[in-house]
Amino acid sequence: MAAADDNGQPLAPLLRKLIALGPVSQADAAAVESLPLTLREYPPGQEIVRERDRPTQGCILLSGMCCRFKIVGDGARQINSFHIPGDMPDLQSLLLHQMDHGLLTLTRVRLALVPHPTLMQLVENHPRLGLLLWRDTLIDGSLFREWMCSIGRRTARVRVAHLLCELFLRYRNVGLAEDMTMPFHLTQTHLGDALGLSVVHVNRVMKSLRRDGVIGIASRRLTILDWPGLARIGDFDDAYLHLTPGS
Repeated sequence: MAAADDNGQPLAPLLRKLIALGPVSQADAAAVESLPLTLREYPPGQEIVRERDRPTQGCILLSGMCCRFKIVGDGARQINSFHIPGDMPDLQSLLLHQMDHGLLTLTRVRLALVPHPTLMQLVENHPRLGLLLWRDTLIDGSLFREWMCSIGRRTARVRVAHLLCELFLRYRNVGLAEDMTMPFHLTQTHLGDALGLSVVHVNRVMKSLRRDGVIGIASRRLTILDWPGLARIGDFDDAYLHLTPGS
């Protein structure tokens, strides 16, 4: 079934995500739409959850972008994942009661907060939704393994191209990419912290990709001008995203 328009239903991004993961019944969709929510907005650069926190509610990203991150001993930041609307970036806190990383806004974001007992009741009463959320966490692990391969074995140019391919397909999968254009709010610092590269190196790679005519960037939007070319540069195979047929 199709998710409601965002203006009529705050959880439309989550419904789009769930529908992209697998079939969602009318009853399951209605249960999601009836969740009691606390809506909050956060500015860029704010920690939503800190490492060692013990959250009592889960967050659903409705708009904007955030990331999971860790700070290592010398104060350097490693970004472990990027999150887009529809994601539940702290879903693991439902069962792992202490956070082992932080959650940071990269843009102005809008969140829906749902108490953990309510989420537990949702998956108990609607097992299909529980399976879809489980599938989401498994795919999350698959993305993490692919990021490990990038940081450990891919060159800087391949890393950047691979990540751009991934982000585009994730945005498209939840209906947030138009033609070959997606929102792009990431700075070179964000990319460097995610890919283990210096800002200077990221700058050189992004310039080379634009010079080669595979991407274009304007007004916080990134357009893929040559998908086969970008995928070839990024050594990209989308199997690890586990996209459902037709998505």
